[in-house]
Parts: sequence; C-alpha cells; structure tokens
Amino acid sequence: MQAKPHAKILGTGRAVPEKILSNADLEKMVDTSDQWIIERTGIRTRHIAEPGTGVAQLAAAAARNALDDAGLGPQDIDLIIVGTVSGDYKFPATACLVQQQLGIEQAAAFDVSAACSGFLYSLRLGESLLRSGDFRRALIIGGEVLSSQVDWSDRNTCTLFGDGAGAAIIGPSQDESGILALHLQSDGRHAGLLINPGCGSANPPRPDNLHLHAIRMEGREVFRHAVAAMSDGLDRVLGKTGLRLEDIDLLIPHQANLRIIQAVGKKVGMPEDRVYVNVDRFGNTSAASIPMAIDEARRSGRIAPGHLVAAVTFGAGFTWAAGLIRF
Repeated sequence: MQAKPHAKILGTGRAVPEKILSNADLEKMVDTSDQWIIERTGIRTRHIAEPGTGVAQLAAAAARNALDDAGLGPQDIDLIIVGTVSGDYKFPATACLVQQQLGIEQAAAFDVSAACSGFLYSLRLGESLLRSGDFRRALIIGGEVLSSQVDWSDRNTCTLFGDGAGAAIIGPSQDESGILALHLQSDGRHAGLLINPGCGSANPPRPDNLHLHAIRMEGREVFRHAVAAMSDGLDRVLGKTGLRLEDIDLLIPHQANLRIIQAVGKKVGMPEDRVYVNVDRFGNTSAASIPMAIDEARRSGRIAPGHLVAAVTFGAGFTWAAGLIRF
C-alpha cells in the first residue's frame, strides 16, 4: 500500500491588537515595576485587545495573512481548527465565527481546548485528518484574548499575558518538507495549578463569585513542570524521527516567560542563538505563541527553506506538545 502524503505548512500569518501595554503602564495600575517584571519574566510590552474584541476577529485577520502567504483563497479551505481557551462565546465555536468572517462555505470547523498547547494539538489533529483523505487543506489557528481573563490587581499574572493570533495553512506535501513528527501529552493531576475556575458549569457566573473568573497560577510549580515537560517532549519527538538536536536549525519554545525559555534551552543543550525569543514584545499569548513566532521567524529570515524547526509548548491541564517541521 502506498503511504499517504504527509502535511506541510503552505503559509503563515499573525495578528495582534494595536494597543501596546508597557511595563511603565502597568506600574500605574498595580504594585509592580519595570525592573521587577523584566527580572522575573523578560517581558517589556504586550498587545492588549480593546474591550469587546473577541478572539475570532484576531484569528480571522491572522488567517487572511496566512491565505495571502499561501496564495490561496477561502474556497481552498475545507477544515478549520482553532486552539483557544478564550473564545468569543461558550458556543458556537470560535472556528465557526472565523468561518463566517472569511466566507468559507464548505468546511468543517471546531475548537480545541488545550491552553498554551492549543496550536500544536490542533496541528496534530489537522495533519491526521488530512492524512485520512477526507480533507484537502486545513486552516490551523492559535488565538487568545487572555486579557479578558486577567485579574488586573494580581501582579503575578496580569504582567504576563498578551493577546494575539497566529495561523497556518497546511496541505499535502510531495517532497521532503512538512510536519515530520508531533508528540502530545498531558497530566490532569496538576489541573489546579494553572486554572480559571469560573465561567464553567462548576462555577457558573453569579454576583457572589465573580472573583473566580480570572486566571490563577502557582508560578513556581508551573515553572518546574514546564521545563521538564518541554524538554522531555523535544526528546520524544526527536526519537520518533531519528534526528538529533544538532540537526535543528531553530528551536521555538512557548513564549511563557524568558526564564522558562532559557531553562529549556539550557536543559536540552541548545545554543542561545538557535532559540527563538519574542516574549519581550508580546508576552505570553498562550495558544497564539507558537504560530505567531513561526510566522515572525519566517518573515524575518530566521526560518529559511530547508530549515528544520522544533516547537515545544506547555499549558494548563497540564498539557504539553512538541513538533518537528521541515520548511
């Protein structure tokens, strides 16, 4: 039996809100300082959506850029997957709203909830569905407006998160380029260490529990698990292909904070000049982090044709994922 072709990335795009929130701005809002934020996170600015701006608007803008990059139109897409934990509504899915905004008539559309791992989880699903032969080209998006879930009086979380979306178009590959391997994993025992406990069926909105409707995080524990999980994920995805660390041209870690990025690079033995960093300008954009970084790296020349790129991520759940992509 002839092997079915694997999938490749045909185009990428990203979108962020115009508003930039600097550390100096945060100094006026909460008990913090530019020095405190930079020392602990490496973040200097982040983009914040205006009130009333949902994820779908950013996701659709990123998707348009990806379609232009791929030289494709809405009629060429028959599958849409959006990784997000900050969708416009509980339902319908943000993917359906993107479908509406782009005018994609003949497509299946759904969301994936895997927090910061949402894009790579969605990419794995999209790649598998393309391999099945039921779909031709998929639009894979990671997007978040986590500023809508932040407690702006909590300096340990409100300084971290930014808003944005990144998108990739994938289709069949007939050459050596493409998605070579992906590894997904989770451990629900630690679900309470990074959580938004409100808004769901366990704690539906009521006047007396609005304090629950914000992100809560045990930072030290998340740091420890994130470094170990992303490092292990990279080892596992390399093991699936027989490739070595030395073969990787660029490592794109989830842009959670600079300390985690540096710790992962050190643990796996990747030189700093081959580890991509943009957390200083965008903050932690959760599921948007990896696709935004891929698009920026491609357009700036950090990723060139033939390059092998590794992406690793970690999020609430806990979930984590790693991927190897040949461009």
